[in-house]
Amino acid sequence: MKLFDVYPLFDIAIERGKGCRVWDEKGQEYLDLYGGHAVISVGHCHPHYVEAMTQQLNKLGFYSNSVQNPLQKELAERLGKVSGYEDYQLFLINSGAEANENALKLASFYNGRTRVLSMEKAFHGRTSLAVEATNNPKIIAPINANGHVTYLPINDIEPWRRELEKGNVCAVIIECIQGVGGIRVVTKEFLQELRTLCNKFNTVLICDEIQCGYGRSGKFFAHQYFDVEPDIITVAKGICNGFPMGGVLISPKFTPVYGQLGTTFGGNHLGCAGALAVLDIIEKEKLVENAAKVGQFLIDTLKKEKEAGNLPHVVDVRGIGLMIGIELDIPYKEPRTRLIKEEHCFTGCSGTNVIRLLPPLCLSMEEAQAFIDKFKKVLGA
Repeated sequence: MKLFDVYPLFDIAIERGKGCRVWDEKGQEYLDLYGGHAVISVGHCHPHYVEAMTQQLNKLGFYSNSVQNPLQKELAERLGKVSGYEDYQLFLINSGAEANENALKLASFYNGRTRVLSMEKAFHGRTSLAVEATNNPKIIAPINANGHVTYLPINDIEPWRRELEKGNVCAVIIECIQGVGGIRVVTKEFLQELRTLCNKFNTVLICDEIQCGYGRSGKFFAHQYFDVEPDIITVAKGICNGFPMGGVLISPKFTPVYGQLGTTFGGNHLGCAGALAVLDIIEKEKLVENAAKVGQFLIDTLKKEKEAGNLPHVVDVRGIGLMIGIELDIPYKEPRTRLIKEEHCFTGCSGTNVIRLLPPLCLSMEEAQAFIDKFKKVLGA
């Protein structure tokens, strides 16, 4: 049997990692500004994380949600405190797409509606309704194209107002910093008015924090920059530093019903042990604060280098914290490939001409400067 060939792959096999660096099977070291697609939050192979996972696996890796799992309760309490959402409820699953599926399902249970508003350039997952809420017709199969979703422009409140005034919108789902959409950030005025409109028309506001959340923006959740509380928050990626896990943070306005939501693997013992270790590290090493500080240094320095003419082809630098988009006036493919092959540095990408930086939250100032030096070489400065 062969693998189903759906990924264009670099001819590199990563064998091991430590912090913000990885090594391939030939022993070549790479600086990781990609974090495995924003998944590695506390760094590769952090010793506390490895120890916590190993100890738990030696006791019990999995049992079903038909029995008590004290680790789930501990994780809910810890996550509530560190994120500022102690009065919310936590439902644990396995991925970001699954988090968004459950969020949208819960919203529909709540108000009995079926319409969803999503942003242009949105990405919310590849399954069922999550993919329908994703603004990419290439990955929406005919069976998923059910007419539930209307896509509207970022930071232009009037089209949203017109749709919400119809009184039949189930949920608004947004990324406060769009990831696949090219690191585009909502404005405070837009998000606050959207919150007001959702309240007025009994529409559920869902913030997809799967990529921009868990400390990456320099606050625990990106929406916290804008003084708005969503009804539902979805998380995944950085929650367990690479072990498959996702979660839905649910406001007190929702009342759980037995059987309403469910999962086989979600919230398993091994995943909870890893997620608790991630919170330990984030708090002890002040990684949210580090993301804010190092991210601002990267953004400021990239902008200064651009203005000084040292970054040809760069037309814009945008983002918050360690979620940064560098827009080019050429396709990203050649500079990104050269960064990997010549400068041994991994980055992400978006669209046709945006390079995305999504490093582990432990990225140091020295590593940030090393990336800038490598990037200048690639662009010919």
